[in-house]
Amino acid sequence: MKLIVSALVLALASAAVQAVPTFDAVRAAYRSSDAELLDRHGEPIQSLRIDMAVRRMPWVALGDISPALPAAVLQAEDQRFYEHKGVDWSAAAKAAWDNLFRTRPRGASTITMQLAALLDPALQPAAKGRSWSQKWDQVKAARELDAEWSKQQIMEAYLNMVSYRGELQGVGAAARGMFGKAPSGLDLSESVILASLLRGPAAGQKVVTQRACGLAQELRLPSTCSEIQLRIILAWGRPQLASSLPPAPQVAQQLLTRGGQAVRSTLDAGLQRYAQVVLRQQLTALNGRNVNDGALVVLDNASGEILAYVGNPGGGDVDGVAALRQAGSTLKPFLYELALERRQITAASLMDDSPIDVSTPSGLYAPQNYDRGFKGFVSARTALASSLNVPAVRTLMMTGMERFHERLRELGLSSLTQPAEYYGYSLALGSAEVSLLELSNAYRALANGGVYGSATLMRRGADAGAGAARRVLDARASFIVSDILADRAARSVTFGLKNELATTFWAAVKTGTSKDMRDNWCIGYSDKYTVGVWVGNFDGQSMWDVSGVTGAAPVWRDVMDYLHRGQPSRAPKPPAGVLRQQVAFQPELESARGEWFIAGTESPVIALVRDEHRAPKILYPGDASILAIDPDIPDATQRVFFLAQGGHGLRWQLDGEALGQASADYPWRPTPGQHQLALIDANANPVVTTRFQVRGGGAQ
Repeated sequence: MKLIVSALVLALASAAVQAVPTFDAVRAAYRSSDAELLDRHGEPIQSLRIDMAVRRMPWVALGDISPALPAAVLQAEDQRFYEHKGVDWSAAAKAAWDNLFRTRPRGASTITMQLAALLDPALQPAAKGRSWSQKWDQVKAARELDAEWSKQQIMEAYLNMVSYRGELQGVGAAARGMFGKAPSGLDLSESVILASLLRGPAAGQKVVTQRACGLAQELRLPSTCSEIQLRIILAWGRPQLASSLPPAPQVAQQLLTRGGQAVRSTLDAGLQRYAQVVLRQQLTALNGRNVNDGALVVLDNASGEILAYVGNPGGGDVDGVAALRQAGSTLKPFLYELALERRQITAASLMDDSPIDVSTPSGLYAPQNYDRGFKGFVSARTALASSLNVPAVRTLMMTGMERFHERLRELGLSSLTQPAEYYGYSLALGSAEVSLLELSNAYRALANGGVYGSATLMRRGADAGAGAARRVLDARASFIVSDILADRAARSVTFGLKNELATTFWAAVKTGTSKDMRDNWCIGYSDKYTVGVWVGNFDGQSMWDVSGVTGAAPVWRDVMDYLHRGQPSRAPKPPAGVLRQQVAFQPELESARGEWFIAGTESPVIALVRDEHRAPKILYPGDASILAIDPDIPDATQRVFFLAQGGHGLRWQLDGEALGQASADYPWRPTPGQHQLALIDANANPVVTTRFQVRGGGAQ
């Protein structure tokens, strides 16, 4: 036998030394099975498992591992580790002798030899064990490792790369998965259990208990076998690497793609956790009203960076920030901004909040307010702040559906893929489905004075700007809309003076509730932040008696207060071209007040002109409108309805051809091309004209 060992030594000495990986290279190539999401400050807030084959935690330095574990591993696997040079020839000779004359063979692989096999897949044994050639190569590799690496490096790499039980690979995963603690906290009993698993990671409790008890006796540990057995039972019954509800799973799914990643996001860990807690608390409070789900997003106005993203406070797979839901009244600010921008109204214009029937291809559309009542004539400021529905529909008639639809698309609402006619006049009341993220980012454009830029979860460089910012809204009209949304007095008609929308600092905010109370929104902004909240049910069930003020608004308010706990928000300065003037109403439908106007539209007196005395005007289609023929509607049934104001005694005329009386809506079957529509008097003289275009049916 000594001759055999001597021959092996001579052969190894004469063999060409192969290059072995350095310790630093091995550590750098090591990949945790999880990727880690960091917040904007570098704080870990979420881990996501990427590799499903094994479970590895980040690499653990030897100094961060309890000394009890290396001691137990040396006793179980390689007692002469610090004496040999990678191969224990004495143990190898004894194993060879025993294998010749015993029915139960034994091995003599040192820790270094086992590490060599972990580093080189070619040295891994097949189902029938290693071949003689593999064993020979393993011996050479172990000697080379011992020559290049320190003993501490070999031990550290081994403890991080060896499998312990099931899918748990490495001391980090084993310590947390079996005992729920960091490797530095392993005690003597836990260490002998882990060391006993190395020879057979798939061994059952009985076998591991026998090995661990024997190893504890060899190490003269105070633990009894009964105590060790209880530890093993508890470890086997523990859910491996069970974790609490993660704070940002939807963000992790979007940004983390490979094991070992550490991605710094735009999220703020403290804000993320606070927002999640506040949303859960509100859903708990609303549980008796059939409200089970919610979502929340916080944007930095200047950069577009997403500071908080709560897609599902219950931890499920649905992402409420990205899911599409009916917008409700949250689209109204953009409609009024468009009308202000086009100088079709001012904030002081009187709007008619009375019953209206609008003819549509599918029948009459009769919008109603949330409280089923009507307020009569109110100013545009009151109509928007108090979220009155009929004035919004009348405003859409003025601006035109196509133009409003186009504006919403320009604001990033990419889900509005159907033509404007598909949504009809209910588009003013939020019949279209939008995502919380895109809707909140559209409000950020209002906060930025009409400048739109994309939102992001990844940090932008100092010179990257705010996501390809471009002006979409008029700065003057945006300022006036923001002022209206921050006006608690104008809001009081519907919501009262005391509610969750009334912050102690400047903030503009709008609520919305979709048809049948399926969706409930509250979106608003301060000088620095935009916060969007949605509550409802992911399965589409209706809530029970929940409004924007009682549903989403309390969460919005709490988050806004948290954001401004150290510094209050300040009202924006009026841009050039905006002036403030005292106005009085005749009759005194509203109290005299100072009002903001786009220069050139101001008036000291706002007088009500009854319908019969109002100047004739074509409400729809608006001038320069572009209408589209819907290919999904049969050509014979498609209709465009001409709408007029003050049309008594006048007739419609299209392209020089007289049509019906203008006192009623006129249904017209659209034909492609350019058209001129007019209101004509009894002598066929045009009183007012408008031009529009119809596309589709082969026309471009």
